[in-house]
Amino acid sequence: MAGDLLTDREIEVLIWTAHGKTSKETSQILEISINTVNFHIKNIMMKLGAVNRASAVAMAVQSGLLDLN
Repeated sequence: MAGDLLTDREIEVLIWTAHGKTSKETSQILEISINTVNFHIKNIMMKLGAVNRASAVAMAVQSGLLDLN
């Protein structure tokens, strides 16, 4: 879906972020630490040039990297 830009795990984190989940909730769903979720979010934001989580989701959807349907 995201080609080489985002990893599969980053896409998973971004999907849960798009559904309004916090880092804590996402960490519980994916069974990873909160720090790991935040690490992925930082990487996503850096790769997309986003300033926050919401803009990362919007940019990913707009560019076709993320399909929420």
